[in-house]
Amino acid sequence: MELLIAQMILQVPVVGCIIIAAGGLAVGSVSAYLITQSSIRKKGNRIITEAEQEAEMIKQRKMLQAKEKFLQMKADHEKMINEKDGKLSQRENNIRQKEQSLSQRSEDLQDKQKELDAIRENLSVQLDLVERRKEDLEKTHRQQVEQLETISGFSATEAKMQLVESLKEEARTDAMSFVNEIMDEAKMTANQEARKIVVETIQRVAAENAIENSVTVFHIDSDEMKGRIIGREGRNIRALEAATGVEVIVDDTPEAIILSAFDPVRREIARLALHQLVTDGRIHPARIEEVVEKTKKQIEEELVETGKRTAIDLGIHGLHPELIRMVGKMKYRSSYGQNLLQHSREVANLSAIMAAELGLNAKIARRAGLLHDIGKVPDDEPELPHAVFGMKLAEKYKEKPEVCNAIGSHHDETEMATLIAPIVQVCDAISGARPGARREVVESYIKRLKELEAMALSYPGVMKTYAIQAGRELRVIVGSEKVSDKDAERLSYDIAKKIQDEMTYPGQVKITVIRETRAVNYAK
Repeated sequence: MELLIAQMILQVPVVGCIIIAAGGLAVGSVSAYLITQSSIRKKGNRIITEAEQEAEMIKQRKMLQAKEKFLQMKADHEKMINEKDGKLSQRENNIRQKEQSLSQRSEDLQDKQKELDAIRENLSVQLDLVERRKEDLEKTHRQQVEQLETISGFSATEAKMQLVESLKEEARTDAMSFVNEIMDEAKMTANQEARKIVVETIQRVAAENAIENSVTVFHIDSDEMKGRIIGREGRNIRALEAATGVEVIVDDTPEAIILSAFDPVRREIARLALHQLVTDGRIHPARIEEVVEKTKKQIEEELVETGKRTAIDLGIHGLHPELIRMVGKMKYRSSYGQNLLQHSREVANLSAIMAAELGLNAKIARRAGLLHDIGKVPDDEPELPHAVFGMKLAEKYKEKPEVCNAIGSHHDETEMATLIAPIVQVCDAISGARPGARREVVESYIKRLKELEAMALSYPGVMKTYAIQAGRELRVIVGSEKVSDKDAERLSYDIAKKIQDEMTYPGQVKITVIRETRAVNYAK
């Protein structure tokens, strides 16, 4: 703007002079006017110079800013390229290692193939020798039989008859002596064998069919409370998740909040803490941490009290305090939809009763039954199976070897060393298979039955299929004109094998193939 004004001022003298000349003004006035215009021109030139300098400074500053931004973008780009190059080099190294491993395996396979070819050739040679020797032996045997028949004057059949008659009496005498010896031995070992037979028989009634709970639904009075629980920018819900270790899911479910975690004790702490916060109405991060800490202490005290009460009810003494706490922790754990503490109490009582009936130590059996699933309630997350981890916990807290072995072997992870172990395994299966003890999702149950029937119906000759007894038996009706008796046996085996290979099911499934022929006439 200043530059434009200066330019206008510089143009004024020419026009002014023309006007002054035309009007006939005095020479002195013209001189004064020219001096004034000269000062104005200088001022205009100075303004132009300052504007140009300021524009140059702005230009330099902008160029510096652009250069800095360019250098920063260049550095970021080079950093990103370096990261990508590092990842690519790491992937190339991994691929190179895999190629070396595959080449080594290929060489090993080729060596083994050569060894197998050599063994196959050797076997073929030996088989030829065996066949030749077999033919020579048969020829020699025929010659010897013919010589014996010629010498004795009897045929081979007559000689066999005489030999059998002569050996009958001796065989009867020997058989009677063997029978007496077997009877005496059976009387000595009858009780022990009977116990083993009973235990092995009962082991075959186990059935596993259930679902694991990992969520708790917390009900609220209105959906307005969801906003208060979430808090400003989600700070309340983040504080609750950090304090409890439970994922809090707030969705469109009306008047409900879902608490999700694999640890049932954490879910219970989160539920009780959330209930207290909602009831009190003061919900903020500091208050959340305070309430969660108080709830944790209450739950710990309740766990110890529950464990002590359970041990007293079952008459079990001398348990380590940590084992008592873990027994109380079972109260908040479910196994296949069945409360773990109730299940362990049932197993303990059943084990004691069965051990007493078989003449074994009922106290040890009850103790092992109570602690058999102690590996399902660890404070950390072990990679071992729960039976093996429970056995290690029992050994750590100085339990008897019989109890430790029963805990570790109730799912056949370790070898059974005493008769208490199979008793605990059997009672675990009995408690789990008790009607109503466990539950299954209705949709998956119906789907499994339909898959059973559809699988059997896909075979040729099958007319109808029925899944009965809660999916534990499959009746297959076939057409008598299309399927023979031998085909029916083969069909039953094929269906059982296919179910075993392709489906997941509890216990065992009995396949019954029904083939019948009906002849109908009418008497008139």
